[in-house]
Amino acid sequence: MPVKGMRLADLTDTFSSRRDGTRQHEATDILAARGTPVVAVEDGTIKQLFLSKAGGITIYQFDPSERYCYYYAHLDHYAAGMQNGTKVKKGDVIGYVGTTGNAGPNNPHLHFEITIVRANKQYWGGVPIDPYPILRSAFERARRLN
Repeated sequence: MPVKGMRLADLTDTFSSRRDGTRQHEATDILAARGTPVVAVEDGTIKQLFLSKAGGITIYQFDPSERYCYYYAHLDHYAAGMQNGTKVKKGDVIGYVGTTGNAGPNNPHLHFEITIVRANKQYWGGVPIDPYPILRSAFERARRLN
């Protein structure tokens, strides 16, 4: 799970929602208190730390095969030591939930995307995958194991 201590109720299925009336969201929003740790969902490499108007403070992380890219947005700040090229393990704290970018000051959440990386290996412009069913399935598996 990309947010420490998250519950199934914290997930919002927003992949197909429209933003600005035109574009598809293509992500899942995970509600959490400002400052809640955001963790790497898989082993991999921090490909790009980025500041954008819409996403605010963001992280692009590649999996070890560089087939998948995980995008974490609206962060309050990065975890100490994060930089481009940092190797991370699943569960490592990489940042903290915030409201940067267009999240709105009273709407702390993590905007979480998964994309299939194209052959050019760029961290942007991959093929989007809906994270909601993947995260929901992971919750259900964990519940059965406990």
